[in-house]
Amino acid sequence: MAESGAGRAADARRRYSTVVLTGRLAALAIAGAAVVSLLLPSWAGVVSVTGVLTVLIVVDAALVGRVRGLELSRPELTVVRLGRSTEVELTVSNSGPRPLRGRFWDDWPDSTDPVPREHRLRLAPGTKQRFTVTLTPRHRGDRVAGPVTLRLLGPLGLAGRQIRREAPARVRALPAFRSERILASKVRQLHHLEGRNVTNVRGQGTEFDSFREYVAGDDVRTIDWRATARADDVLVRTWRPERNRHVLMLLDTGRVAAGRVGDGTRLEVAIEAALLLGGVAAAAGDTVDLLAYDRQVRAEVRGTSGKAVQPKLMHALAGVVPALLDTDTPGLVRTAVRQTRRRSLVVWFTSLDPAMVEENLMPVLPVLAQRHRVLLVSITDPDIAAAAAGRDDLEQIYLAAAAERALAEQAVVQEQLRRNGITVIAAAPARLPEALADEYLELKRTGRM
Repeated sequence: MAESGAGRAADARRRYSTVVLTGRLAALAIAGAAVVSLLLPSWAGVVSVTGVLTVLIVVDAALVGRVRGLELSRPELTVVRLGRSTEVELTVSNSGPRPLRGRFWDDWPDSTDPVPREHRLRLAPGTKQRFTVTLTPRHRGDRVAGPVTLRLLGPLGLAGRQIRREAPARVRALPAFRSERILASKVRQLHHLEGRNVTNVRGQGTEFDSFREYVAGDDVRTIDWRATARADDVLVRTWRPERNRHVLMLLDTGRVAAGRVGDGTRLEVAIEAALLLGGVAAAAGDTVDLLAYDRQVRAEVRGTSGKAVQPKLMHALAGVVPALLDTDTPGLVRTAVRQTRRRSLVVWFTSLDPAMVEENLMPVLPVLAQRHRVLLVSITDPDIAAAAAGRDDLEQIYLAAAAERALAEQAVVQEQLRRNGITVIAAAPARLPEALADEYLELKRTGRM
């Protein structure tokens, strides 16, 4: 017969319950030994003191508050931005007839920097108390809390019982998104663009805006003769950047994404840029999709628009880490094509290493380019640019020569991609998010989306 959940829980409680003795008992035993040695230096004195201590231990342990009346609870999920602190509240309830006293330890992973780790407990019957621990996660993703270890003592503080109880909880560290400070300015630029960038020429990525009176110099082909027939003046049609376009962001999470640039990895910079682009695209009324892939889908966001874009992107990318293997580029493209039927702006975060571009990207880019507008985004290493500027000694000159060669090869690759109709954005980590947002706004302004 299958064991019930209640039975398993009871067994777990018994298994993690242990009798403990305190330092106060040790001090009392030392004092008793001193009394025996000075006043009753005999076996009778030893037996008497031992008997008294045993009785005190038994009585104190018997008067410990009942474990069955102890209940623990806390929020199952707490969300915080990476680099910030949050508080998680643990509620301890005593439904038993005896008071509870002692201390407990809240077992959070070291990477969350929990403060404090230890709490004192003094709880009357039929009451509850809330304890707070401050967490500051050092890495993105979910961190699960361990069991709560409680040491409950008797009224004399000589002996007690130590137990472990589960109180399921986890803290989710979202990406830091430091570029949020420039999001508002990019949205203002977008609103200015939508309000002022009205053209007389209809093109891809534009939609009808309104009519206005004809002025000298306007192309006569823009005159709307039906509207003119119903009005007193000659009217021309105007167009503005089209809303409700589709943006698909592809994040390469293979081993290349684990490379260090500046103070973080390439993946961290790509996530930062993707969040900024997602925020600007949401303000523009576009639909945003995201696909993080190496040899399988690591994170996916589909058909999101409006205010829901950034929260969904943050939660989806919170636990994504680079996989130390080569990305299956054809598989990534197949998944992207299968996911996106309508013409879209495909923003692909990857590396523009010449060998990788030649072997992995060039064979599959035409498949994407014939269906969508493709924008390749790459993070340049600031250390290479710094090495190229060094000329102080012979070693720096050799390093500068190697750096210059690497930069020249990257420039050749970028030019080759541009000639094939692929837009390329390559910038240092600190500059990349803003450069990507500016390119998106430029595509909107020129109606090329």
